[in-house]
Amino acid sequence: MTSSTSLRMMAAVLYSPRQPLRTEHDIEVPALAPGQVLVKLAYSGVCQSQLMEARGGRGEDRHLPHLLGHEGSGVVQAVGEGVDKVAAGEKVVLGWIKGRGADVPGPRYRRGGELINAGAVTTFNEYAVVSENRCVALPEGVPMDVAVLFGCALLTGAGMVAHEVDPPPGSTIAVFGLGGIGLSALMACSLYAPKQLIAVDVASDKRTLADQFGATATLDPAACDPVSEIRRLTGGQGVDFSIEAAGFARTIEQAFESVRRGGGLCVFASHPRSGEHITLEPHELIAGKRIKGSWGGGSDPDRDIPRFAELYRAGKLPLEKLLSRRYKLDDINIALDDLERRRVGRPLIAIDPTLS
Repeated sequence: MTSSTSLRMMAAVLYSPRQPLRTEHDIEVPALAPGQVLVKLAYSGVCQSQLMEARGGRGEDRHLPHLLGHEGSGVVQAVGEGVDKVAAGEKVVLGWIKGRGADVPGPRYRRGGELINAGAVTTFNEYAVVSENRCVALPEGVPMDVAVLFGCALLTGAGMVAHEVDPPPGSTIAVFGLGGIGLSALMACSLYAPKQLIAVDVASDKRTLADQFGATATLDPAACDPVSEIRRLTGGQGVDFSIEAAGFARTIEQAFESVRRGGGLCVFASHPRSGEHITLEPHELIAGKRIKGSWGGGSDPDRDIPRFAELYRAGKLPLEKLLSRRYKLDDINIALDDLERRRVGRPLIAIDPTLS
């Protein structure tokens, strides 16, 4: 165990929703409590969840000011009492999905006389005090930058396919939204030998990636009605499975509308802005269509990170292609803006690349 009261760090802090994050350089790192781990961050990812929080899309935020970020990679500096899952000097993946180990409430950091809240894991910071169950040892052969995707995007996207869809060979599948989660899902779907794999996104560069990842057709929903086009491509039936990761109420509805009657399944992992609701035709449910939400792809980080790492090492999950642009921590607001404007699929924050 370590006392880290003398350790100070840089971190991006959310003080007010719909306002830019402020990068502070003199935040005190708290001493470790039992069940906690101190990690020096190498990289962090940025996903729609952080964008939603920063833009006030989750409704009232009772924890301001607070740190953000829930997928990253780094090196363990010290462990608290009772921690045996990871050790000092070990490279780790950090993620929001709970795994084995102590489940400890988030710490409180300090800047002068001000307290700054944090969840059980945060990654928009140079150092993080995290709960043991949010750490997994980084498998051999996975670079530290690619490792970020194992904290959320891959577990959620590929996890949905492996644990909640499990499509038999010859299935027809549509993926709505080609960010980190959607492209991870698409890559995983291609491993199941689908008959048709249809990718839907407004961004042309993401559709180009989808072609490389095995899509048999790509659709621009700004140029066509994706539901009608999917039905046309499937002989009027609709797909066996749809996966939605775009983050809008309408795209969830479209994903549901695109599956066939008599057993078609729509799985969605996105969360539209607070207060938005989806509208479904009840008769379509009676006719046998199904829909379900996914919590982290049904993944168990301790089980699935090694499994997905094996697929990555075998060249079956070319995850490095998802990391299209890198930013410094000082540029976190640029990364959020680029994500919001769909200029980038999965922004990567390079905090300390020398740890790789």
